[in-house]
Amino acid sequence: MMSQSKMRALALLAAAAALSLEGCVPLVVGAAAGGTVLVATDRRTTGTQVDDEVIEDKISYTLNERFKGDFHVNVTSYNGIVLLTGEVPAEAARADIAEVARTTPKVRAVQNELVVGPVTDMNSRSNDTLITSKVKTRFVEANKFQINYVKVVTERGVVYLMGIVRHDEGDAAAQLASTTSGVQRVVKVFEYLPG
Repeated sequence: MMSQSKMRALALLAAAAALSLEGCVPLVVGAAAGGTVLVATDRRTTGTQVDDEVIEDKISYTLNERFKGDFHVNVTSYNGIVLLTGEVPAEAARADIAEVARTTPKVRAVQNELVVGPVTDMNSRSNDTLITSKVKTRFVEANKFQINYVKVVTERGVVYLMGIVRHDEGDAAAQLASTTSGVQRVVKVFEYLPG
């Protein structure tokens, strides 16, 4: 059976091939097994999108092999910038995980937002999923930027915003997220376009 990472990579490659045939027509390709969706208007190249998936998979695999016990670590990569969220049992583990991420090929920077403390329960994680959905819904309703320009990650009520954006897009995203019910705080992990 094919692994999820291989299925995602194949879906992305199929999307890239379709894009070359379709020109500039917006295209959405989904891979149900991996949950990956590629939208043609993403500001990252197709290759960079694949790299981000590979980075996430490599770091997650290494962490699962190396760290056991009271760990809950989410790895999100966007344009080679890795965001680490979740909970770890000690500061030394937090530093070790950041080093694993930093030394992974094609990682350009690491934003270590891991918290030293107990692992969150399923209610907390479900609430985070709900908050992410509410923020994305507000992005769509406001229609101030393409929704796929901003990736939303929520952990413990804190919303992290990633993407390649203009300053006005980043400000609009942060304002919308910060005024969404349940959001404790917003952290921008953006790369800004010139101008």
